[in-house]
Amino acid sequence: MTHMDRQAAWGQGLARYQRRAAELPPPPVEGTLTRVVGLTLEAAGCEAAVGDRCDVIAPGGKHIEAEVVGFSGERLYLMPTADAHGFAPHARVVPNRDTQTVRVGDALLGRVVDASGQPLDSLGALDCETPVRLMGGAPINPLARRPISEPLDVGVRSINALLTVGRGQRIGLFAGSGVGKSVLLGMMARYTAADVIVVGLIGERGREVQEFIDRILGPDGRRRAVVVATPADQSPLMRLHGAWLATAIAEYFRDQGKSVLLLMDSLTRFAQAQREIGLAIGEAPATKGYPPSVFARLPQLVERAGNGAAGGGSITAFYTVLTEGDDQNDPIADAARAILDGHFVLSRRLAEAGQYPAIDVEASVSRAMHEIVPPGHFEAARQFRQALSTYMQNRDLIAIGAYRAGSDPRVDAALARWPRIQKFLQQSMRERAGYGESVAGLDEVLADEGSK
Repeated sequence: MTHMDRQAAWGQGLARYQRRAAELPPPPVEGTLTRVVGLTLEAAGCEAAVGDRCDVIAPGGKHIEAEVVGFSGERLYLMPTADAHGFAPHARVVPNRDTQTVRVGDALLGRVVDASGQPLDSLGALDCETPVRLMGGAPINPLARRPISEPLDVGVRSINALLTVGRGQRIGLFAGSGVGKSVLLGMMARYTAADVIVVGLIGERGREVQEFIDRILGPDGRRRAVVVATPADQSPLMRLHGAWLATAIAEYFRDQGKSVLLLMDSLTRFAQAQREIGLAIGEAPATKGYPPSVFARLPQLVERAGNGAAGGGSITAFYTVLTEGDDQNDPIADAARAILDGHFVLSRRLAEAGQYPAIDVEASVSRAMHEIVPPGHFEAARQFRQALSTYMQNRDLIAIGAYRAGSDPRVDAALARWPRIQKFLQQSMRERAGYGESVAGLDEVLADEGSK
């Protein structure tokens, strides 16, 4: 090779190196911590996009991770993933350009993880290789989604027969505290005909996590389940991430063609976490202290559940919604009703009367039921509701003996069926009622005494 050839080759190699160097992202510019206000850190001197991760490093070596949740001018607003106690002004803030991905896979089945995807159950490291984004990929085209067309057996008699759920439907469980939401979720986790169950325990008491796994979910339910636990003592950012992670795991298994049951307890805690973040960065409250970003986040989370494209899997989702003071018009409850495919109301009055599950059939609705059950089943459910409503409207007269038999044929029929109605609506948490069995029991309740 001549000297000129060597020079030409060297020039070509230099040009390739320069092109590759130009394609590389510039190194992160470090900033400094300038202020801590409540739950929010403020940094100056560095650039990062909303959603990026930053490392905050104190002079003594203490290190925490924080996420960019907003900016104003040259200032970045960061939300730490852990306690920021001990950090002082001028701590280093280093953007690490993390895209918020977690690794998922079949190894998650039977495991309990935190909002970062790290195991909490002391069963060893997770061998998962598929990276997924917490916030999900591109949304499914609504015209490409498979319609809800087949009923899902959840093992609960009153739901199967009167509030039939379709595979791929999204339902809210509305109730105040202590009415039995978690126990009902556990029943569905054990008895629902699904390939995979993903449970998101978001913002609940830490004691309830172990109780739900051992006593409510049980060994049989846990084998096909993934539990994402983010207790109430975690930062609001991690509570948000717990809900996103549970949904991302459900999406992964749906994309494998599996039928997934997603149980999230609770959607209200997710909304409250977003409220804490929004108010901390200066967002103005709009409705009873909730800033607008809360009502934007709810559909972003819920719309990721549901059926996939034709030939793919499905996510049937149940979200618990806490109604403060049993107020069904609470802002989060009202917003959730508008974006979900149905709502089941758990009544404190029924729970105190000893009915379990305490589902208020009159106040509950499954919006997909009329499309997925035969006409005879739908008509039987309508007659049951009518008999139940008739009895409840006249129960005070019946209780004091003021009603005279023969005055109203509808009341007479409801009164004759009332013992069977009560028995039908009650079910032990260790009892499974299949879909066919539930529909047959509904027909027995409505049968005339003379035909039995």
